Amino acid sequence: MNGLRLAIVNWRDPWHPGAGGAERYAWELARRLVLDGAHVRYVTSRARGQHRRDRVDGVAFIRLGGRFTVYPLVLLWTLLRRRSFDAVIDCQNGIPFFTPLVLPRRVPVFCLIHHVHDEQFGLYFPRWLAWLGRMLEGPVSCWAYRRHAFVCVSLSTLNAVRERLGWTGSAYVVPNGSNVPNQGTAPGMQPPVGDPELVCVTRLVPHKRPSHLLDLAEVLVGQHPGLRLNVVGDGPEAPRLAAEIARRGLGGVVVAHGFVPEATKAALVARADLHLSTSQGEGWGLSVIEAAALGVPTVAYDVEGLRDAVRDGATGWLASPGEDQAGVVERALKELADPERRREVAAACREWAGAFGWVGTADRWARLIAAAVATGSAASEDRRAHVVRRCGDGRPQVVEGPVRDLLLAERGGECPPVVREAAPLERLLGRPCVDAETGAAGG
Repeated sequence: MNGLRLAIVNWRDPWHPGAGGAERYAWELARRLVLDGAHVRYVTSRARGQHRRDRVDGVAFIRLGGRFTVYPLVLLWTLLRRRSFDAVIDCQNGIPFFTPLVLPRRVPVFCLIHHVHDEQFGLYFPRWLAWLGRMLEGPVSCWAYRRHAFVCVSLSTLNAVRERLGWTGSAYVVPNGSNVPNQGTAPGMQPPVGDPELVCVTRLVPHKRPSHLLDLAEVLVGQHPGLRLNVVGDGPEAPRLAAEIARRGLGGVVVAHGFVPEATKAALVARADLHLSTSQGEGWGLSVIEAAALGVPTVAYDVEGLRDAVRDGATGWLASPGEDQAGVVERALKELADPERRREVAAACREWAGAFGWVGTADRWARLIAAAVATGSAASEDRRAHVVRRCGDGRPQVVEGPVRDLLLAERGGECPPVVREAAPLERLLGRPCVDAETGAAGG
């Protein structure tokens, strides 16, 4: 990456009041690519009070426009500097920035997609604007990026862009990382004493469905009068959540903490018996992995993204969309009442979370970008990922897209490196597995 000039265009930066997991991903990637020698400009919107220009950890921030005006302003900014980049990461948070329309064809563009928004547009916008959003996210995006590539953060998102957006081009998988410290004083190492403590870390927005947490608490408190549910996070639904807690008389059961410092958040999660997610769909589920890093399993719905982040029966439990989540929580608590099972689940959680780190995420991106610049394209004719074996040391690795294409071209037919097509779990982890079907990691 030494000397490569990159632009990361994203709706928000990590200090924006509405920032979430997508901004965390973009920021962790940007700062680590700088450490790898790249020159990175992060182009985004500007919230009230933010500087128009800034530099943090070597990343140059350029802030332009607001919620909607950021899109044409970023496109104009890119047009005026179209020969100043070796590659662009164009983050699609519902709709992308359509940077290929103003960049030279030789500049590789990766359209980063966390999750498909088609079903969510109707929750936030009037019908005509929701229709426009779906058109821009689907048919228009597929046309604009046809010579480039999508990068998805999970297998669920990869399937969604194929099936729901109709994307037929190149698409790669680079998941989120996690940098929550592994707490040696593992939660759940001892059986619970008294009534359970639950936690949910989430942005309080409509598609996260915070009201479902109150439904769940109302059911569970009948069996566990001392139940406590900590809700950590802020957002536009916070006032409504507070009002509903008071209306339902759950003030002694559900505690809405709002935004809290990272150390406080980690402490609240670490002492919980279970972490909860009521979201109708995610790209991945960063809070799930952060809870797992602390040894805390998650109960979530079996929906996109969360079915990737939660290993059902191992690092948590998944409720089918029509299933009563409270019943799944009860079943999980009964299992965790057994000390041996509790230790087993906590260990599995930490092992699973340990497979995902921001250093690994940035390394996979660096290889993709460098190979795309070297080959002159982010796209590849082969849409699969493969397990290959290095010459000399015989070590296997998982590669896809321009990384694989460049590797095969350099080998020139000597020491054929392709072993087999990578299994889905191997594609997610970015490395071979001992048993890719059961999910046992190794290699």
